[in-house]
Amino acid sequence: MPLEKSELSRGARASYYAQYLVLRGLIGGMRLLPYDTRIAAMGRLMSGLGPLVGFSKRIRDNLALTCPDLPETEVRRLCRAVPDNAGRAIMEHFSPEGFTRRQKGAEITGPGIAAFDAAVAAGKPVMMITAHFGHYLAARVALQARGGKPIGCLYRRMANPYFNEIYVDAFHKTGEPMFEQGRRGMMEMVRSLKQGGIIAIVSDLHAHGGEQLTFFGQTAVTSVLNAELALKYDAVMIPCYAVRKPNGLDFEIVLHNPVPHTDATTMTQFINDDLEKMVRQHMGQWFWIHRRWKLWLDAEPQPTTDAA
Repeated sequence: MPLEKSELSRGARASYYAQYLVLRGLIGGMRLLPYDTRIAAMGRLMSGLGPLVGFSKRIRDNLALTCPDLPETEVRRLCRAVPDNAGRAIMEHFSPEGFTRRQKGAEITGPGIAAFDAAVAAGKPVMMITAHFGHYLAARVALQARGGKPIGCLYRRMANPYFNEIYVDAFHKTGEPMFEQGRRGMMEMVRSLKQGGIIAIVSDLHAHGGEQLTFFGQTAVTSVLNAELALKYDAVMIPCYAVRKPNGLDFEIVLHNPVPHTDATTMTQFINDDLEKMVRQHMGQWFWIHRRWKLWLDAEPQPTTDAA
C-alpha cells in the first residue's frame, strides 16, 4: 500500500511535492481551456510523449507478446492512439464537472440493458465489471443517470500522497460512494452489496496472488474475488464498456449479458474473454501500457480485488 505523508522520508516528501506541483500546474493550465480543447490537447500531449517516457516500448512489447502478426503500420498507429486515449481520460478525470454534464446523456446500448434495469428495479446487488478501456467513468456517470441510484467505485490510492488528494477529490465529483482499496474499503463495498447497491470494478489489472487465467492467449494473473463476491451475495455481474466515439469526446456505453453464475474461476475467465473481444474491436482504446502479463511477481497467493 502507498505510504502516508507522515511515513515518508523528508527527501521522498520533497520529491513527491515537486511532482505534485508540476502535475497540478499542468492540469490547472489545461483547465483554463474550453472542455473540448483541453481533452484533445491532453491526448495529443500524451501521444507525443509516448516514445520519450517508455509508453511506445511497453505497447510494442505487449503487442509482440499477444498479437505477433499485427502489421507494423497498425503497431505504429496504436503507439499513438493508446497514449492519446489515456491522455484524454486523464483530463476527463480532472474535468469532472464538464465530463459529468456531457456523459449523463451518453448513449447506452447492448443486451445487458434489460438485466441492469430489472436488477435495479428489484433492488438486487449489481456489479458492473469494466476495464481500463475507453473511459470507464463515463459508464458510471451514464448508468447513475439511467438507474437513478448511486454506483460505488473501488479505487487504488496513488503513490504520491499530495497528488492523491486531488485525484480522489475528482473521483468524488463523478459520484459516491467511493471505496479505497484495502481492508476498510473492502468492508464498505461488501456492505453496499449486502444492501442491494451497485458497484463498478475494473477487472484488467495484474492481481498479485490471483489465478493464472488467460487473456489474449497468454497467462494473465487475475483476481477471482469479484466473482466470489457475486456468488456469495447473488449479485448480477454485467460486463460494461465505455467505447469512445470518433469525435474523441463522447461515449457509447455497452452492456453485455450478465456473467452466468457457475464458479469463480469460470466466471472470471468469461470476463477476460469478453474484454478481449471488445479490445479486438477497438484496439486503441485499451490501456496497452499496463504490465498485464507478469508472472514473476507472484510469489505467494493473497486475496485481492481490482480497483480503478
